[in-house]
Amino acid sequence: MSDESTDQTRRQLLAITTGLGLAGTAVASIPFVLSMQPSARARALGAPVEVDISKLEAGQRLVFEWRGKPVWIVNRTKKMLDTLPGMAGKLVDPNSDASEQPSYAQNEWRSIKPDILVLVGICTHLGCSPLAKFVEGAASGLGRDWPGGFFCPCHGSFFDLAGRVYKDVPAPTNLVVPPHAYVSDTRIIVGLSPDEVEKNKNA
Repeated sequence: MSDESTDQTRRQLLAITTGLGLAGTAVASIPFVLSMQPSARARALGAPVEVDISKLEAGQRLVFEWRGKPVWIVNRTKKMLDTLPGMAGKLVDPNSDASEQPSYAQNEWRSIKPDILVLVGICTHLGCSPLAKFVEGAASGLGRDWPGGFFCPCHGSFFDLAGRVYKDVPAPTNLVVPPHAYVSDTRIIVGLSPDEVEKNKNA
């Protein structure tokens, strides 16, 4: 066999082996990429959870689990937001001075963006999960002057549409706002702050 034939055969074998190697790497990487998604156990232990809110319409609530707790994302309408400034006199902690929330949600909406509210859906009294009572007035079953919000039927605690607790009810503090951040206009990650998300991007 000539030297030219030998070189050509070697090149063909090298191309075949390289192709097989690349294909094997691609196949092997699929389980690795999938393994980077948090498992149910990892989520229960506190791994951040990314949520798509692109289909969450105004006036609706989305519920999912993080750290074994229900988390709510509510897309508040303008009408819902308009109720918040007039609620201060009915609330225990209207400015959330004594309630758990990140500094970037320390405002009258208790959120990064006014319309999108993120809350841990657990009553701060004894750990029940309140009901979403967004319908106003008598149709809500909570009285003609009910402006919409959340109601815990276990012991009768009321919260407004920012998760702030009413006076004279068993719950001592507002519903918790968990750490969260936007990774895009339509995706929220719960379990990380905006600074942590930015740090991870630049790492």
